Amino acid sequence: MARLVINGRRTVSGVHRVQGNKNAALPMIAAALLSPEPVTLENVPEIEDVAMMLEAARSFGAKISRDLAAGTATISAPRIRTARIAPELAAKIRTSFLFAGPLLARLGRASLPPPGGDPIGHRRLDTHFAGFRALGAKALAGKKSLSLRGSLKGARMLLDEASVTATENILMAATLAKGTTVIANAACEPHVVDLANFLNSMGANIKGAGTDVIRIKGVDCLHKTEYSIIPDQIEAGTFMFAAAATGGDVTVRNVIPKHLEATTAKLIEIGCEVEEFDDAVRVRAAHKLRRTNVKTLPYPGYPTDMQPQITVTLAIAEGTSIVTESIFENRFKYADELARMGASIKVKGNSAIIDGVEKLTGARVSAPDLRAGAALVIAGLAAEGITIVDDIVYIQRGYENFEGKLRLLGAEIEKVSTEREIQRFCLRVG
Repeated sequence: MARLVINGRRTVSGVHRVQGNKNAALPMIAAALLSPEPVTLENVPEIEDVAMMLEAARSFGAKISRDLAAGTATISAPRIRTARIAPELAAKIRTSFLFAGPLLARLGRASLPPPGGDPIGHRRLDTHFAGFRALGAKALAGKKSLSLRGSLKGARMLLDEASVTATENILMAATLAKGTTVIANAACEPHVVDLANFLNSMGANIKGAGTDVIRIKGVDCLHKTEYSIIPDQIEAGTFMFAAAATGGDVTVRNVIPKHLEATTAKLIEIGCEVEEFDDAVRVRAAHKLRRTNVKTLPYPGYPTDMQPQITVTLAIAEGTSIVTESIFENRFKYADELARMGASIKVKGNSAIIDGVEKLTGARVSAPDLRAGAALVIAGLAAEGITIVDDIVYIQRGYENFEGKLRLLGAEIEKVSTEREIQRFCLRVG
């Protein structure tokens, strides 16, 4: 099994180009099934989650053509041969449920097993089902499958939570529904806006994306398009915190600075110097970091996907910080792993109390989920000695060549498969 081994206390500095947005790419792959004509996506990240979503699209009968060198993927679905996703695919990736909206809109039915994914907390599906019912579908949740059936008509609805995936699923279903749909309390995240822009490029009629009220006027069909995915603000933020934790100086390019405002504000608050450009942000950490308090919130608040990264950084900042998680209830599963490295962190309910320590010490830790895994790598970069991060399958799901990109910034990090390779690395770095 692959793992990462890191020799810490190395400053991370240089220029990093950010990959395409993972959370925008995944629903767009599902949305491609709404059109019988070919759809080409550009700036597609080369990550496991994308590969699994493309495989899921292929299982419905779509033809997939991918150019890894160009970063493109073309999805062609003139005919969909089944409305059921294979259970083994659904178990691997929770965003498999995003196929529900497109299948329901195009075929009038969908049958999907319960979705899998990171174990970071309960992912509600009732908001999705409420939206589909409002559009006229009948929904039935069985022990082994989630079934939807019906002819869709536009409707007004108020979501009981501003769920990103529910907003995306309902949005996709409504594009081919008869009449006008209004989604109130819609999610406002950048990747929701990007999905709406993508659908509009296919001929959809969507207005208001980026606000809490989205209006969709149903159309008869969607056509082919070529569309470039926005940059990944979570990957950008991860590298920004790698600079902060290691006392480095990193410029992240191919970003939209507005999407990083909450992350940038906290970096400045803890003592980093941040400089913004048109499509880049530079983070310098020339001084000792200081404490702060953080609460995760829906966009434009501080993102839950950046919570582990700031927690790791605050573990070596001066003073006592409090990080409150308001989105997912199991997002502090990495706290015990961080404590193994010498961090002083106590989890009480949905908050973590962090007393900053002078340094972290390398240890063998395990990645419990995608973002926590990346955060533990940051901890290893900042720690004294050797850190081994096991279970990096989670990291590979969301970060493209994570270790290679960190090496380009000066990190001593290597992906290995055996204990002998770990020993060789330790001997080489001394």
